[in-house]
Order: sequence, then C-alpha cells, then structure tokens
Amino acid sequence: MRFRKVGATAAAVLLLMPLAACGDDGGGGGDGKTLTYWASNQGPSLDEDRKVLQPELDKFTQQTGIKVELEVIGWPDLLNRILAATTSGQGPDVLNIGNTWSASLQATGAFLPFESAELEPLGGPARFLGPSFSATGAAGQPPTSVPLYGLAYGLFYHKRLFAEAGIDSPPKNWTEFVAAGKKLTKGDQWGLAVEGASYTENAHHAFIFGQQHGAEFFDDAGKPHFTGHHHVMAVKQYIDFMATHRIANPSNAEYSTPNQPIGDFAKGKAAMLLWQSNAMSLLAAAGMKPDEYGVAPIPIADPLPPGGRRVNSHVAGINVSIFKNTDNRDGALELVKFLTSSEEQRILNKAFGSLPVVKDAYDDPAFQTPLIKVFQDVLGNTAAPLPQVPEESKFETTVGSGMRDLFAKVASGQPVGEPEIAAALEKAQQEMGTGG
Repeated sequence: MRFRKVGATAAAVLLLMPLAACGDDGGGGGDGKTLTYWASNQGPSLDEDRKVLQPELDKFTQQTGIKVELEVIGWPDLLNRILAATTSGQGPDVLNIGNTWSASLQATGAFLPFESAELEPLGGPARFLGPSFSATGAAGQPPTSVPLYGLAYGLFYHKRLFAEAGIDSPPKNWTEFVAAGKKLTKGDQWGLAVEGASYTENAHHAFIFGQQHGAEFFDDAGKPHFTGHHHVMAVKQYIDFMATHRIANPSNAEYSTPNQPIGDFAKGKAAMLLWQSNAMSLLAAAGMKPDEYGVAPIPIADPLPPGGRRVNSHVAGINVSIFKNTDNRDGALELVKFLTSSEEQRILNKAFGSLPVVKDAYDDPAFQTPLIKVFQDVLGNTAAPLPQVPEESKFETTVGSGMRDLFAKVASGQPVGEPEIAAALEKAQQEMGTGG
C-alpha cells in the first residue's frame, strides 16, 4: 500500500475511531442501480488509473446492468477521505484501502463484515494467498476487507551502473549493501534513492528493519512500544544510509512522491531502490526497460541481531471494502466478486505491476517472469504482516513522520545519531496517547 500525509482533521478522527461508524442516512450512488467506487492510485497518474479501470468497470456494467461511478483518489488524500466518510456516513459504496489500515478501519464499525455468506461467492478464504488474506483485519474477527492487489518489497538494482562499478551481483546482506552503495556513489550518482518525506515509506522500513532487529512496535495486547534500544537501532540503520554511510542524496529528504526516487533510478542518478513491486509500472512509464534493471530480495542481516527474524518485506497490498450503509449491498458484493475474479486479477495486476491475490490467476505467463517470481517468493516466504491492531495507521503517521523529520535534519547538516532517534521515537510514543 501507499498513502501520504494525514492532516489534522484526519488525525483527530483517528483518536475517535473506536466510537465512529457510518450513520443510516446512506452513502454511495443513491438510486440502488449505481455504485460509487473509490479506487486508490496504483499507476503513474490518476489519469492512467482511470484508463485502466474504466473499461473494466464498463464490462461489469454490461454484465450486471449496474453503473459504477469511479473516482481515483491520490494517496495524499485517501485516508483523510475515508476517515471523514466513516463519521459523516457520506462515502462510496466500495473502496480500496491500504491493507495495513485494515484493523484500524475495521475498528470504526463502518464497514461490512465478510462473513462466510459473503466470502463463499468469492471462493472462500482458501482461494486467496494466505499472506494477503492475513492482512484483512484483526484476528478473531470477521474481516471487513478482502485482498485486491498484492505487493512486496524488493531490491531494484541498475544493471549498467552495477557493471560500470564492477559489481557482479546484488548484495545479500547489509554489509554488502553499504559497500556496494559506497562504490556506486560518485559525482552526481548515488548508491540509493529514498522517499525521505513519505511517512508511509519510512514506517514500512521501520517495520522491516525492526523485524530484523527483533523489535515489535506493539505488544500482544496491542499497546505501542517504540522506545527500546532495538527500535532505535532499526530506525538508525535506515536513516544511516543518508546520515552516516552517505549513499543516499540528502536532497531525497524532500522526496514525497514515488516518481521522484524512481525517476532518479530510471535516469541513472541512483543505482538501487528498496521498493514495492508496483515500481515496475512506474519505471516503464519513465522509459526504463525491464532488461535494464534487476530485482533481488532486500538484504537480511547476517548474522541477525538477537531476536531478529528473516523478514525483508511487510505483507503489502491493497484491499477492497464495502461501506456498511450502502444502499446496494448486493451490487457492491457483485463488484467485489468481479474485481477479485481470476480474469480481472490478471488484467488489473498486469496493468499495475502488482501481484494477483488469488491462486487461480497465476497461470498467466505475465506472472511467471523472473522479476515477478522474486516478489512472489518474498510475499510467500519472508514477508510479515504489519500488526493488525486498531492503532496501526497511527503508528505509521507518528513513527513515519518522525523519520521524515530526522531525514530533514540530516539534509540540513544537523547531527542525527542514537540520541536524536531515541527522542523522535519517544515523541512518536507520546503522540500515540498511551504509555509504554
């Protein structure tokens, strides 16, 4: 999933989320024959997404007689819009959500639970990839979303720049990664590009590095714990790519959209990216051919710190949900069934560079390429779901924004070491509103 800065209004709504729910005044199209659908931005632009989605939705209309009013919403606005809809009751019928928000949005009570009666027409839980289905809501509760697009992180490396530097293969551990990054950093070329002003990218890497350091950001009771030494060291490892090792351009501290670091990579200004699989569609839009870059699993620490896990991605992806107050429940369920059908899974995930979330879509040769198989293997074997707790989305905003501010300090020449990182995580802990 990808989403951006949550404004003050949305942050206030987050504090009230356990009490919030849609009213009974109805949302969606209003006439029972029209559905409204909020789609998340998956491609290079909102217009490109509309070009992909509208022909498929027209196909759905031809099959069912149900018109679908499509709105593609950018990640800077999507969470704000969803949270406002959960309190006003004025939202769409069907919508995409980042799968890491699943438990947080489930806690609002605003979304239709997918019980057995709703899941059976979709083929049941077993039809979906296990890791993707694990990120649909809190354990022990009926999910309020189902997987739509699968994503996982990988290491993208620029083949020409690697060859020019005399590097024969992608790094497998972080020592090799930093060494390669330093060898690749020269002049206006950098070893790594990061999206330093994106709180979501930052939070995702805090989780991934945290897993390798043995750091859990929530305990078994769902209480946040951000301030342990292993949490500090996990965040420090990521910040240090710019602060200490100097393999990431300090100007990346201002990067807030995927097209910026991915554009640097495509232009040969950066040699590596730690990115989700949908970067492939953005690289294609930037004019980079698949044979010009390689993909490998993100490195794993060797040896792992005490308590560390062999995790190099979170279970990333996009889910689809239905607002409980829709006036066309059956039609909304039909749209979800359509979007998760094997045919549409092939079409949409092929277009967006993501992974099908249903097993019966993988017979398409497009999902048998070496690049795609790297992400499939990561998603199936070394990815872990972000905590499915109500405050997960708030973890992303607080910790991710704290890391954004740390990158900004590095870029301005201020020292950023363990004390500064510990202070940022302490502040994030306090902003959660609970001790720990």
